[in-house]
Amino acid sequence: MSAGTGAALCLLAATADAKSVAEIGTGTGVSGIHLLRGMRPDGVLTTVDTEPECQQFARQAFRAAGFTGNRARFIPGRALDVLPRLADGGYDLVFCDGDRTECLDYLDESLRLLRPGGVVVFEGVFADGRTVDASAPAAEVQRLRELLRTVRESSLLLSSLLPVGDGLLCAVKRAQ
Repeated sequence: MSAGTGAALCLLAATADAKSVAEIGTGTGVSGIHLLRGMRPDGVLTTVDTEPECQQFARQAFRAAGFTGNRARFIPGRALDVLPRLADGGYDLVFCDGDRTECLDYLDESLRLLRPGGVVVFEGVFADGRTVDASAPAAEVQRLRELLRTVRESSLLLSSLLPVGDGLLCAVKRAQ
């Protein structure tokens, strides 16, 4: 993750005054640290990953960054199996950095999870430049293009594509 992407995540969490954040794709914990830095001091990050080893590494990274154990909830499993068990409207921000072929499903779940005014963020939407490459027919690129179109055309979302790192697609859920 680039420094610019991390700074943007921190800023978005702070702007949302985030107390409850869901993260799809724990990875090594880098994004989680940036999110936690921007969240309220009493905020809790719920992070989902299929790899328990990654979550263990992230747990250590959070501790090394000075966050207490009660600031993060680690749920192992496939995001589309775990997310339906999370509370409707219970989240201020959802950060999606999982399987790009499932990004439209993540958007659907995120809209259910977010409170009005909450923010959904997708990392890696440029797909190393392949999103705008007319000759790139890969399934993940096609899904990212569909995601970008769906978010842009949604009357429920106010969106912006931030040109940091490999692209951050950010959208605020409007009140209905």
